[in-house]
Amino acid sequence: MEKDIIAELTSDHREVEQIFGRMTALPSGHPDRKRLMEEVTIELVRHSVAEEEYLYPAVREHINGGDALADKEIADHARVEETLKELEGRDADDPRFDQLFLALKTEVTSHVQDEEGNLFPKLMATCSQEALDSLGNKIRTAKKMAPTRPHPAAPDKPPANKLLAPGAGLVDRVRDFVTGRGKS
Repeated sequence: MEKDIIAELTSDHREVEQIFGRMTALPSGHPDRKRLMEEVTIELVRHSVAEEEYLYPAVREHINGGDALADKEIADHARVEETLKELEGRDADDPRFDQLFLALKTEVTSHVQDEEGNLFPKLMATCSQEALDSLGNKIRTAKKMAPTRPHPAAPDKPPANKLLAPGAGLVDRVRDFVTGRGKS
């Protein structure tokens, strides 16, 4: 059965939390922490792009005060993406890796709690199940086309994000294929 947007995004949140848990279980400097960071980066970037393309426009349209809510969530994404970009060029034994990982985990955890405790219930109260199901399909499609690497300078609002994300996603997936990035 296809998931609606809330179930789809909540499932993504649990997946990222699992990866964070696996990273935390490894000792500082362990080389698998870098591989897991690449895995979490791919998931977070794809998730964020999909949210910016479909979730936040729906929040703006359906929730009273939705513009402010969406703007706050997009600002959260920008901070996460900057941290991901800074982590991208670092090895697990880099002295800043653990600090940046902790900052990322803290920011993402706070963002997830806010979405699940505040934004999702408001969206469920104002959207029909049909609309939530349709948005779930759009989110799944967007994640397949989304970039897999952080692009902090990329637009995060429609229509520019919907136009540029698939191209950046294609380039990222080719780079990932060539380098083997994201393959466990």
